[in-house]
Order: sequence, then C-alpha cells, then structure tokens
Amino acid sequence: MKRVVIIEDQTAVREMLAEFIRQIPGYEIAGTFGDGQEGATRCFALRPDIVVLDVGLPGLSGVEVLKQLTATLPNVKVLVFSGRGSPGNIRELLAAGAQSYVDKMDGFAEFKKALEIIAAGGTFIGPRMATAMRSLIRDPESARAAHPLSNREKQILQLVAEGFSTREIAGRLGLSVRTVDNHRTNIMRKLNLHNVAALTRYAIQNELVSTLA
Repeated sequence: MKRVVIIEDQTAVREMLAEFIRQIPGYEIAGTFGDGQEGATRCFALRPDIVVLDVGLPGLSGVEVLKQLTATLPNVKVLVFSGRGSPGNIRELLAAGAQSYVDKMDGFAEFKKALEIIAAGGTFIGPRMATAMRSLIRDPESARAAHPLSNREKQILQLVAEGFSTREIAGRLGLSVRTVDNHRTNIMRKLNLHNVAALTRYAIQNELVSTLA
C-alpha cells in the first residue's frame, strides 16, 4: 500500500481528495493537514510515500514545504495539486523536487493519472499546465504577465522574494533603508498585495525570480 499525506488548506477539497484516494486500490491516507508547517512536521514522523500538496498554504508556503520534504525525506514523491499555476510557478516547484503538477481545473481523472504515474517513479504535468509551458517556450516575452512596476521596483521585489531584509537590500543597492521601505510600500500599493509571502508568489509567477537552480 502506498501511504499518502494530503496538505491542503481548503477543508472540502482536502476531504474530497482523501475520499477519492481511498477508493483507488493500493493507496491509503496516512494523514491530512490544512497548515503548511504542521503538514511538513507531521510528514517527518509519518514518512509517507506520496504527499499531495497545495501551493497557497497558511503557516508555510507550498514551495517551502516542498523544499523541507525533499531535504528530509528524499524518497517521498510530491504531487502538487493547485489552482495557482503559472509557468514560472511550476518551474520553481519542479526545481524544488516535485514529481507532478496538476491544476485543480484538470479534475480527478488527471489527478488519478498523476498519482499512479509518480507512484511508479515517473513525472506528470497536467494538460492545463503543459499548455502554459508550451506557450512560454513559443513566446517567452508574451507569457510574462505585464505589471506596473518600475525597473527599480522590480529589482527590489526580486530581492524581497529572494529573502533579503530591507537593510540588506539597501546595502546591496546603495540606497537608504527609508528609500527601500518607500519602494516596498509603493510595490504593495500598486500590486494590492500586503505581505512578503504574497509578494514572493507574485515575483515567482511573473518570473522576476529565477526559478531554475
């Protein structure tokens, strides 16, 4: 039996996924969690074969959960099942160790296919994300979302997403801390985003951060 953990913050989706997986021969649910940090911590003890992972999670982002899992449990298979996909997002997740990415709009048939393929040691990208990736390859410039940031704001957003503090950014760019704070305030206002996690997701989705190791 393949032991599966689900880390998904939406209760209804989490429960439906668990019930669906229970109906597939050869799989059992080892645990379900709605918080990223709790899910990662419990996985270290449960040592599942497969983790079904959402991207947008409270406590710890899906990308960070994935990095912790692959660093601590190198044999675990991770199936990302999310509605927050973009070419940059999937490249980040695959680079961090995910074996599969299925968009929630692809449905349970694609989810089951992905589950069985990664259980057998393969990699699977759902059809919606495969289409997005092909678009990026054909026309990478048009695949990048337009955004209203100046070049300096893009530069600061990239450094924020890479984990640098305001003081560190100021030192790297030769700016005052106050100036960097003002830029961060303007970035949040323009994008209508209100925390570092949201800024980081935006940066990844719009490929302002390198998503390939």
